[in-house]
Amino acid sequence: MGKLRIFSILNPQNQNIMPVMKKILVVEDEQEIRVLLNNFLTHEGFEVSLAKDGVEAISMFAKAHFDLVLLDVMIPKIDGFGVCEVIKRQSDVPVMFLSALNDDKSQIKGYDLMADDYVTKPFSMPILIRKINALLRRNDTADNRKDPILVCGDILLNNDTMEVTVAGKKIDLTTREFDLLYTLAKNPGRIYSREMLLDLLWDYDSLVDERIVDSHIKNLRHKLGGDYIETVRGRGYKIGRKDI
Repeated sequence: MGKLRIFSILNPQNQNIMPVMKKILVVEDEQEIRVLLNNFLTHEGFEVSLAKDGVEAISMFAKAHFDLVLLDVMIPKIDGFGVCEVIKRQSDVPVMFLSALNDDKSQIKGYDLMADDYVTKPFSMPILIRKINALLRRNDTADNRKDPILVCGDILLNNDTMEVTVAGKKIDLTTREFDLLYTLAKNPGRIYSREMLLDLLWDYDSLVDERIVDSHIKNLRHKLGGDYIETVRGRGYKIGRKDI
């Protein structure tokens, strides 16, 4: 996968298969980049809303919940810095700048406005996805500390003690197995590809074979003792909503 100017090859038949959970607001005035980001992020399983200028972005943010904002700096009406300032006054939602302004002054200004990341154009789409997942994972970790108990059907997970019970029966999981089950159970119905799970739970800089995900899924299924984790052919894994 190349830089931003190179369009990703997507399978349009698969774009609407994944039930999206995380919502991203993309604020970008260049139509080509806006369409590219929309297609790529949708394909990766996110729900995407698009804004062309700062006024539209602030209005959309006020009317709906978003998990992350991707924000260009040089946008009409109100620039990205102004939009970031408004968002951060009222919310802790992560903001990531995507900008052609790569000078130190612009980047420092972005971080001074409490932006969570500043990515310069052109950029690599795979790296952008990893940065997005890292911000969302960090946000989820903060949320998990507030409410450590997760219930999904008859599966109960305690994120503080790493205890897991299935239909009232305690089972022992490794740390990686627990993290994998917690990720799937927190977003029932959402399909996670092997690559997504590697990004979320393994160090993406290390050389890890995707088959390690299959191995952990197999072990989890054996320990859970039921058909909780579904395989979606050609897509990945999920815990179905019927199990809630």
